[in-house]
This record gives sequence, structure tokens and C-alpha cells, in this order.
Amino acid sequence: MNNIITISDMEVQCRIGVPDDERQAPQRLLVSLELENDFTKASLQDDLRATIDYHAVYSLVHEICGKGERKLIETLAEDIASAVLGEFPALSIKVEIKKFILPNTGWVSAKIERFSAV
Repeated sequence: MNNIITISDMEVQCRIGVPDDERQAPQRLLVSLELENDFTKASLQDDLRATIDYHAVYSLVHEICGKGERKLIETLAEDIASAVLGEFPALSIKVEIKKFILPNTGWVSAKIERFSAV
């Protein structure tokens, strides 16, 4: 049985954008994740070691977003998915990144889903 942990709309700062001048200063993005795994043992034993520590995931996402710069939110989504799947016992991850760049628009976003190789 698989379950999902959701971390919704984490506010991060990231140097991102296609034009060079857009990457000069960090800009606000919202990152949402869905992490899938079987958390039955964790819930039965009330044991953090048997689940995914969402605070640790939150910290990793902030660390990734704060490093370097990227042109595309798609690239950032891949970087986040790869890092989280490499460090935490998730069967799959969904990543959505919202960017606030177009006038008269709520946001633009990129969504990806990736699966653990294990």
C-alpha cells in the first residue's frame, strides 16, 4: 500500500530565467512535492525513521534552490527530483514549480514525475 506525503508551495529564492538580467537577483518561486512510499510501518510504530523526514526534504530543496543559477524551471524540477530520490526512500516524486514572471498571469509552472530506480 502506497501513501503520499505532500509539501505544498514551499517559498524559495532562486536565480532563474532565460535572460541574463533575470538571473542577476534571486526571485521567488513556489515548489510543491508529492513523495510516494508505504508509510504503514511508520504509522504503526510512530517512527520517523520508517518514513520520509519532510523537514529534511524541505531543507534539501532550499539548499538546491540557493545554489548556482538555471535558465529553466524544468531544470530545477529535475535537480530537485533527482536529489530527493537519491537521498530519501521515495518510490516516486512529483515536483511542481510555480514562477511569477508573466504580466496579468497568476503563475507559470512546470510539473514532472519521476520514479526511483530501486
